Amino acid sequence: MKVICDQSALAEALGIVGGVVATRTPTPVLTCIKINADDGRLTLAATDKEVGLRLVMDQVEVDQPGETLIPADKLIQIIRECQEPTVTLESEKQALFIRSGESTFKVYGFDPAEAPPVKVFDESSVDCEISAGDLQVLITRSIFAAADEHSRYAINGVLLERKGKNINMIATDGRRLAVASGSATTGNGDSSCIVPSKALGIMRRLLRNDDATVRLSIDDSQIHVHVDDGGNQASLSSTLVEGRFPPFEDVIPKDQDKRVVFNRDTLRAAVRQAALLTNEDSRSVRMHFQNKQLVLTSHAPEMGEAEVHLDLPEYEGEEIEIGFNPNYLSDALKVIDEDQVIFEMKASNKPGVIRTGKEFTYVLMPVNLS
Repeated sequence: MKVICDQSALAEALGIVGGVVATRTPTPVLTCIKINADDGRLTLAATDKEVGLRLVMDQVEVDQPGETLIPADKLIQIIRECQEPTVTLESEKQALFIRSGESTFKVYGFDPAEAPPVKVFDESSVDCEISAGDLQVLITRSIFAAADEHSRYAINGVLLERKGKNINMIATDGRRLAVASGSATTGNGDSSCIVPSKALGIMRRLLRNDDATVRLSIDDSQIHVHVDDGGNQASLSSTLVEGRFPPFEDVIPKDQDKRVVFNRDTLRAAVRQAALLTNEDSRSVRMHFQNKQLVLTSHAPEMGEAEVHLDLPEYEGEEIEIGFNPNYLSDALKVIDEDQVIFEMKASNKPGVIRTGKEFTYVLMPVNLS
């Protein structure tokens, strides 16, 4: 194999594919990326047996077709450090030579035949199509609320619900719930599955062109995704999370009687200021709504106190004091694109709700103010 590649495009592609490889495994080939040069294109593939990814790039010149299997970490490090606009990859037996300007690297690999297979996307099995930009928003507005290694395995991922062209992505860690809603460009029937957070994180990195077309296919045990931006293409497959997702509709309050509209940036800045004087033992910000004004306060022993005031000319409801983890508030405000957000409450011991129309709903459990 001998191929000349655009250095920046190759570095970006390897960085994405490298996110799939296993980090702790007794099987060395699972830490590798398989490189195949053929028909004027370069295909990079990797799998950890749960998630598999094939990425095809065309910013290459193939002088000699072939394939090789190389450890991902050193390959990525070397390509990133290359300073020339192009790099040459040339394989010889189970070694790969990387040449950039006056620099040459030789990296030992494995027999490409030992690489576990990575599924090729089946175009005949497509359930729906959605633009990359729309899918990017759905993932961003949900994945941050997913549990991290929770004992309830079913919430270690994001629930993807589709009814025709309507798509919801829902995540929770038991203390908060994020529901993102959007639409596909095409879609038949209904489907529902829990997608692992790792797969969604890699998928989000593939959605670099908002106008690219994304095709989704879901079967009993896997989700398959194909991204086509007219040039580079990528196919990702992932084993689904087993178990039943909690009935999230029951968690969303329907009787909130206190409501206020915030400018997103203004509220986010106030929360960040109040959070400056919190610590791990006192991770809460008190929000006191009264007389058309919000006062945010925080206190950390041996550190100090913070008090931030915001005018609320459109506040609807009685006076209330309620506390939240400021990190959880900021997480939601970071993924909202709209200028205004709606904040709803019921009581100091009841969940608060942040909304932006029908596209995003965020339910957040309060913290004890005592």
